[in-house]
Amino acid sequence: MPLHVVVEGSGPAVVLSAGLAMAWFDWDPVAELLVAAGRTVVRFDRPGHGLSASAAAPPSAAGEARRIAGLLDALGLGAERVTVAGHSIAGFHAEAFARLYPGRTAALVLVDSSVEERPRTVLPAGVRTAAARALGVAVTAAGLPAALGPPARLAAVRASRAGGADPAARELVRRCYRTGRVWRGALLENSRYPDMAAEVLALRARRPLTAPATVLAGHDPGARRPALRWLARQAELADVLGARFVVAEPAGHLVMLDRPHQVARAVLHAAEAEA
Repeated sequence: MPLHVVVEGSGPAVVLSAGLAMAWFDWDPVAELLVAAGRTVVRFDRPGHGLSASAAAPPSAAGEARRIAGLLDALGLGAERVTVAGHSIAGFHAEAFARLYPGRTAALVLVDSSVEERPRTVLPAGVRTAAARALGVAVTAAGLPAALGPPARLAAVRASRAGGADPAARELVRRCYRTGRVWRGALLENSRYPDMAAEVLALRARRPLTAPATVLAGHDPGARRPALRWLARQAELADVLGARFVVAEPAGHLVMLDRPHQVARAVLHAAEAEA
């Protein structure tokens, strides 16, 4: 599976994995700070995301953990302990990596990570996957990505920030989000969301987390009750993991865009705790 990968800097390695339908460039502000702090920063687009090839199969938490391990091997970083940071749904993948590859994990950082205390599914996984594939094909055939992709991205980013527009270069946004590949990839990954959540819960029961962990939650002080409930769930996740809990504010779900300095500090602090 051809993956789009960006490696910058030198020093201890940090892997940054973005959330659903996001791309490598959404980490730009954080990556710049980490490189300046003497870190090798590895960013990649999962299949069907950013500039990577189309997703050939539905994802799993363990499969994405293996993808990170294989990527590090290909980059010659297989013998190094790395800090892995996952945003939103990629928090499942980052935690799975830390549990399945404890000897390769220096620290774990979950950035406003997805959290499901009791994941439930109404339809079988195969039915959900088939429906996601069919919808992706239909959306692409109707020309919706070309017409609505960049505006949809812009609206989603604005809604997910505590304030501010989408800082991504317009050409990169057009290159990624005008393609049906990204829409199909996001739909396919989202169709397996509850399965990955259940998979991570099962890993917690049998694979201890040995690396120091940080849960970094975004919070807007003017938020209403649902946002406060999300913050409480993030705090509960930190308790379950025995992790350090940090609140970034003001910040929406895209903490790496709203509070990049705080995300970079969390990554650096986590790695220092392991040392």
